[in-house]
Amino acid sequence: MATFTVDTEQHGELSCWRIVSQHAELLIAQQGAQILSYQRLGEPPLLWLSDQALFRPGKSVRAGVPVCWPWFSNFQRNPDSVRAMYQGSEAPAHGLVRGRDWQLLGVEERDETLRIEFDLPEAQGQLPDWPHTVELRLVIELGTQLRVALSSRNLGEAPVTLSQALHSYFAVSDVREVQMEGVEGLTYIETLENWEPRTQHSVLRFAGETDRIYLNTPQQLAIVDPRWNRRVILRASGSRSAVIWNPWTDRARELPDMADDGWQRMLCIETANVWDDVVTLAPGAGHVLQVELSSEAL
Repeated sequence: MATFTVDTEQHGELSCWRIVSQHAELLIAQQGAQILSYQRLGEPPLLWLSDQALFRPGKSVRAGVPVCWPWFSNFQRNPDSVRAMYQGSEAPAHGLVRGRDWQLLGVEERDETLRIEFDLPEAQGQLPDWPHTVELRLVIELGTQLRVALSSRNLGEAPVTLSQALHSYFAVSDVREVQMEGVEGLTYIETLENWEPRTQHSVLRFAGETDRIYLNTPQQLAIVDPRWNRRVILRASGSRSAVIWNPWTDRARELPDMADDGWQRMLCIETANVWDDVVTLAPGAGHVLQVELSSEAL
């Protein structure tokens, strides 16, 4: 007997699926194969969905896990090897795939885990001004934990270099009261101060706008949230970099799809391949960027 229900829903102009298991509830949009929300039953959400989110074609939703590919963030801040792949004059932030409809290949139940697989056929030579042939798939596994894996395989005859991220928005009780574990001792790029390299000397706490690229990150990071009495654990593979972002007050007021105080309830920890951690795929080679999300009581 099936232990999951899968229902179609319309949110604004976007088609979505709501999946409910005996452990958790998940909302996914066809556009971008974007997870919009995720929470374990009876618990606060792990992934954050902005209460002023806009559900419009061509625009990533301020929520969940947008997929950034084949480059991350401001195109001009990417290495030359990534920028050389693109032939267009204007490059949208965070790449070319967040605003496109992905193809749902299937939903398969394996024991107590549901495997949801998406494909983006346009990545095989049909993305505008990006003339490369890559098989791009996203696999989401919903069980006692949530696993998200973005796989890229070069089907062409020349190497392809890309940067990418699973741009995860985590729900927190109050960002001013949480802290990040696992970044102690790491070098990071302080993008708000002329992209200077700095060293994180202790656990990370938040007292203002934050936008940092952490380098040589460990496999596991964690958000400690005392008010919700939990530790959210991120276990990454295929990644040596992570981006930590919170817009704080002034920047949040500039965002049309975030409440003025929305910054208090979210924290982005982006499992990534950025800066000196970009991926070069030889012909026939593949790479998997993956993060597994779980939580435990403090």
